[in-house]
Amino acid sequence: MMETVHRYLKDTIGEFIMATDSETLTIAVSIACGLVVVVLLLVAYLNYPMPVPSIYVGVGLMDEKPEGLTMPGRTRSPSKRGGQTGSSIPCYDPGTVELLGYAPAMTPEQVSASIKKAKIAQEEWKHSSFAHRRRVLSVMLKYIMEHQEDICRISSIDSGKPMVDAAFGELIVTCEKIRWLMSEGERWLKPESRSAGRMMFYKKARVEYVPVGVVGAIVPFNYPFHNIYNPMVAAIFAGNGIVIKVSEHASWSALHYAEGIRTALDVAGAPPDLVQIVTGYGDAGHALVTSGVDKVIFVGSTGVGKKVMASAADTLTPVVLELGGKDAFIVCEDADLNVAVPTALRGAFQACGQNCTGAERFIVHENSVDKFLDICMTAVAQMRQGPASQDDSVDFGSLCLPGLAEKVQELVDDAVSHGATVVTGGRMPSPDSELSTGQFYPPTILTGVNDSMRIWHEEVFGPVMSVVTFSTDDEAIALANDSAFGLGSSVFCGSKRRARRIASKLNTGMSSINDFAATYMAQSLPFGGVKYSGFDRFAGIEGLRGMCIPKSVAEDRWPFSTAIPPLLQYPVKDQAFNFVTSLVWMFYSESWTGSIKGLFGLAACFLPSSLRRKAHQE
Repeated sequence: MMETVHRYLKDTIGEFIMATDSETLTIAVSIACGLVVVVLLLVAYLNYPMPVPSIYVGVGLMDEKPEGLTMPGRTRSPSKRGGQTGSSIPCYDPGTVELLGYAPAMTPEQVSASIKKAKIAQEEWKHSSFAHRRRVLSVMLKYIMEHQEDICRISSIDSGKPMVDAAFGELIVTCEKIRWLMSEGERWLKPESRSAGRMMFYKKARVEYVPVGVVGAIVPFNYPFHNIYNPMVAAIFAGNGIVIKVSEHASWSALHYAEGIRTALDVAGAPPDLVQIVTGYGDAGHALVTSGVDKVIFVGSTGVGKKVMASAADTLTPVVLELGGKDAFIVCEDADLNVAVPTALRGAFQACGQNCTGAERFIVHENSVDKFLDICMTAVAQMRQGPASQDDSVDFGSLCLPGLAEKVQELVDDAVSHGATVVTGGRMPSPDSELSTGQFYPPTILTGVNDSMRIWHEEVFGPVMSVVTFSTDDEAIALANDSAFGLGSSVFCGSKRRARRIASKLNTGMSSINDFAATYMAQSLPFGGVKYSGFDRFAGIEGLRGMCIPKSVAEDRWPFSTAIPPLLQYPVKDQAFNFVTSLVWMFYSESWTGSIKGLFGLAACFLPSSLRRKAHQE
């Protein structure tokens, strides 16, 4: 059969070619080839992404001091207001205590005006397509890719962290989040079909994710670039505006980063007021919470988080709280210490220990603790500490928050007074040290820590590794859960099954197995904790959808409309109750007999009253 068809086509095409002169045939082939090329070009054009423009902000910092980034009013002496600067915020390099310049200390009225600007911009932006939102993120991503060193240098100067730590905490996680939003964000924000239920089989049900409006975010100082971009990119991708109040200790970098954001919005065709950056003190943060934002995200201490929640309660503004942590880092006796120890050091000392999910309590099996400490000591002895803004080779920078070194020293001294042993570090730089002028504290390891010490209970947020030992898994679990906090946790074990079993019993919001903070790099996962570490989530699918109001929608499945059955319409008929109970039997009985009973009950409701009485008598 196929041979016959093939022969027929061959003969037919051959006759056509033979009957056609060469010039006509050439024209026909050229037209056909031209049409094919046009179709291919059209398909390529429709599928090829629009070129993403580069944007340039500020000055390069690779070969010069950042004089070009000095804030207005550098020579103005700050006035005092309530123990803090009044109209401006003095900004310092924490490693050198060099004055960088001044940032404006915005008033509550200025914060309220910023919220109003964002609301106007959001009214336009909420109608934007996902393609347009992806384009905005694409422009921002390209800006990050092309300005990696500048972004990290500015972060390093303002927060005291080494360039490598800035690359980890500012660049990688931010790029990962943007790429995740671009590739998966639309999928999780599209209307989602849901089942309509048994009785409502004739309806269609769905959830629509409606932008919440304007999000207010209050973020800390430890990662100034990422802390701005993290809530911002999710908020704008979900169709919101956002007003971000940065820490007064990260204001200098925030004003530079704000210029990049404004430029990216403008280049991508988004409303320029969609993102507002607020610099200021506590009154500015209070104004942000109370001046009309539609949702608040707070990242910071438990004490301030309680105040934020109290302020938001007056207007019933929903709040996401990501608060302190006291993360446990469990090392079993069969763990690979060549993997566990370098990870432990990074968990304890990255960014000088100023991490929300920083590992603080190291719970090490008694058979492995000596080797664990030996490897840690060897590495710490080789770590180089100094002003990160002046030396790219340092492993360990300075603390960002003024007074934090003194607080860390208090906790260490209290632990020692209750029996703990300082294995290394444990003392602020002496007055004659080169590090005495900056906000430095050395990498510190303590052993013999127990629950009688403040350092066991209080978040350090500094470079201290507190080591305790365990002999059984239940003991390790009990130690890990002996905390008012419950943010993250890590379990290192040769047996993944055992590690999973231990992790499943830890009362925390996140657990990484044979790794540290891996859940944060997996941007599809929610980020947040339990107990005094806060509630709700601001990352992952749950966090992205949390930027929206989940709106339930139900409609008829078929073209015709459905109405309330006549028996149930006001005024209700005599058989209304029997009708409803029969529906319950028919739709919800777990047996066929119950369903049949309901079906006959429904039929009986429509019989004439005389027949119903007769059926009832029988």
